[in-house]
Amino acid sequence: MKIRKGDTVFIRTGKSAGQTGKVLYVDLKKDSVLIEGINMIKRHQKPTQKSPKGGIITIEAPVHISNVALYSNTLNGPTKLSSKVIDDGGKKQKIRICRKTGEQI
Repeated sequence: MKIRKGDTVFIRTGKSAGQTGKVLYVDLKKDSVLIEGINMIKRHQKPTQKSPKGGIITIEAPVHISNVALYSNTLNGPTKLSSKVIDDGGKKQKIRICRKTGEQI
């Protein structure tokens, strides 16, 4: 999966289309990502010892990975990724590169 925790992503489709946000969690089994402040849903919660009042809470819901693209600050828009293996003092390291600008992400 090319999108990782901490990346800034662009939402392509859905009710939050056109917005950007930071990835909080990546679920590899379900191919979904949790994005900060995007795809907010409301859930009813019973009173518990942790939250004695209960009530309606607003949380982020996961978004499928196919509906997001990595966001490039230099392009101010979505971009595709490619990878490249470089040699750092005998160690091989795989880096992610923006296809349009060629810069390392």
